[in-house]
Amino acid sequence: MKDLQFPINLTFNIGTLSNDFSATDANGRTIAYVKQKLFKLKEDISVYSNDSKTELLYKIKADRWIDWSAAYSITYADGTELGKVARKGWRSLWKAKYLLVDQHQKEQFTIEEENGWVKVWDSLLGEIPILGMLTGYFFNPSYAVTNLNGRKVVRIKKLPSFFGRKFEISKLEDIDNDDDERVILGLMMMILLERRRG
Repeated sequence: MKDLQFPINLTFNIGTLSNDFSATDANGRTIAYVKQKLFKLKEDISVYSNDSKTELLYKIKADRWIDWSAAYSITYADGTELGKVARKGWRSLWKAKYLLVDQHQKEQFTIEEENGWVKVWDSLLGEIPILGMLTGYFFNPSYAVTNLNGRKVVRIKKLPSFFGRKFEISKLEDIDNDDDERVILGLMMMILLERRRG
């Protein structure tokens, strides 16, 4: 995933048993197909170049069974480490917060939910018959990626859709191409976790 053209769109496949989605850039080019293995005690994510799954680009794996404060290692297909994304355990109860760490184990970015109330209302109204089917159109959480200087550089936002299946990643400020790759993969893992939480 080099020379990415923003915005990046993530679209979950709701017709498959696995938790998978496609990522396309602003030109409509598929840049990744993400597949999560089901029935695994530890998260195991494969990122392919497209939905034919012939070329494996990256792997994302959890460091422990229980993912409350797990770290997820991001590697190239050959096993070379690219970085990690780690959930900030108890702080994630109200507003989701994750740390993005580079290949040298140095904290580089923070991913944080911008408004915790969106998730609360989505969860509450989602339990009401019929009305619950429409919450995907009204409650759309967004998450900001912030650098060490406190500046927001990237945002991911859920787009209005049934079943919460569409997300858009926008770049707010320029960052290094190497960081683009790490940030996008970190957001992919984060959205898999947050989508499961509701």
